Order: sequence, then structure tokens, then C-alpha cells
Amino acid sequence: MSEHDVQREVSELQAKSATAARIFDLRRIIGGLFVLYGIIVTIAGINPSDATLDKAEGININLWTGLGMLFLGIFFLVWLKMRPTPPPVPKATPGEEPTE
Repeated sequence: MSEHDVQREVSELQAKSATAARIFDLRRIIGGLFVLYGIIVTIAGINPSDATLDKAEGININLWTGLGMLFLGIFFLVWLKMRPTPPPVPKATPGEEPTE
């Protein structure tokens, strides 16, 4: 294997690592789950029963909680879009000068 092949494989692995870091960013996971659960709880709160309202002392808690979760999830996804995960910086091996 030549030096060029090794260099190409290293750059391919770095690209895959950067892609994996972006896919598994916690903001994406948390934001997606909050949006999903927010939609479900909001739908449950759109038409509450009288018993549910009586338990919560007249406050439609499902609607307000669902909307809060929905907005929090959207916040996380917008944050991810505005400030994406930077690609990882390659580590310099001892005796090798940085290429910047």
C-alpha cells in the first residue's frame, strides 16, 4: 500500500467520522423527540374531557405542556441548523507539523 492510498483512506475515514458526528448530534435526537411527543400531547389536549379539566383545576395541562414541548423541540432543531456540528480536527502525530 502506497503513501497516497493510506492518505486517501485516512481522509475517507475522517469524512465518515464527521458525518457520524452530525447524525448523532444530541440536539437532533432531543429536538426530534420533543417535537414528536409535543405533537402527541398537543393532540391529546385539543379536545379534553371534563374529568381531565377537573383534575387539573380547569387548566388544559395537556395542551400547554404539548405546546411547550413542541416549541422546545423546534428550538433544538433551529439551534442545530444555525450552528451545525463542526468537523473534527485531525490530530497531529508526533514529529508532524500542522498543515494549516
